[in-house]
Amino acid sequence: MIDQLPPLREVIEHHGIAAKKSLGQNFLLDLNLTAKIARLAGDLSNADILEIGPGPGGLTRGLLAEGARRVVAIEKDPRCMAALAEIAAAYPGRLETINGDALQIDPYAHLSQPIKIAANLPYNVGTELLVRWLTPEHWPPFWESLTLMFQREVAQRIVAQPGNKAYGRLAVLAQWRATPQIVLDLPPEAFSPPPKVSSAVVHITALPAPRFEANANTLSKVVAAGFNQRRKMLRSALKSLSPEIEDHLIAAGIKPTERAEQIPIEGFCALARSLDHAKS
Repeated sequence: MIDQLPPLREVIEHHGIAAKKSLGQNFLLDLNLTAKIARLAGDLSNADILEIGPGPGGLTRGLLAEGARRVVAIEKDPRCMAALAEIAAAYPGRLETINGDALQIDPYAHLSQPIKIAANLPYNVGTELLVRWLTPEHWPPFWESLTLMFQREVAQRIVAQPGNKAYGRLAVLAQWRATPQIVLDLPPEAFSPPPKVSSAVVHITALPAPRFEANANTLSKVVAAGFNQRRKMLRSALKSLSPEIEDHLIAAGIKPTERAEQIPIEGFCALARSLDHAKS
C-alpha cells in the first residue's frame, strides 16, 4: 500500500461509486500503478498539480504519496466527494477538491506556479481539454507539463509523424510548441470496468517558445482546413483560405498536389506566415 487509507475497491463499495458510462468513468484500482503514473510526471515536490476526474482518488493518492506540494482535483460526480474528503483529511492542507465540470471551471485561481497537470482523463472530455491546454492565447502556457491518460488511439494521434495515418491536427498542435511522448501502455484489464480499448499515458513538456514562427490562429485555420478534407490535394482543401492558395503553397515550399498528412509542422508554419504576409 502507498498510504494508510483503505484499498480502492473498499472505497468504491463503501461510498457506492460504481463507474458510470455517461461520465466516461473507468477507474484504475491498482495503487502501485497510480503511483507509477504520478512518478512519470517528474518531481512533484515543488509544484501544484491540477487533476481532472479523480473519481475515487487512485491517482490523487499516488500524486500525494509521491510528494506533490498540492493537488487541486476537479470532479463532476458528487458521489466521489466523500471519498476525496477522506484523502484530504489524510494529507492535511495538500488536497483541494472542486465539485463541477472541468470544461466550465477556471482552476487557475486555486493554483500557484509552477503547475503540472496529471489526470486519468474521462474519455468523453479528454481531447477537448487537451486542445484547450495546447492552444492558450499566450505561450508559454500556465502549465509546465501534462501527464495524461488517453485511449491508445488518441495517444498515437498526439505523437504521430508526417506520412502516418494518425498524423493530423492533434499532432501538429501538440508538437508545434511542446514535446509529447507515450510513456506507459495500459491494457483494458487495468481498469474497472475494463474499457473496450487499450490506454496509454502521454507526457507532454511545454517548450519555452514554438519550434517555428507562426500566428497561432492562422496556423490553426490552415491545419483544420487541411485535415478536414485530408483526402484532397491541398490546393483544393485550402482554397477557402485564399484565392492565391497555390502561390502561397509554393512560397512555403509545399507542392500544391500534396495532402495534409504529408506536410511537416515547419511547412504548415511557413504557409501560415505566407498567408499573414499577404494580408499585411
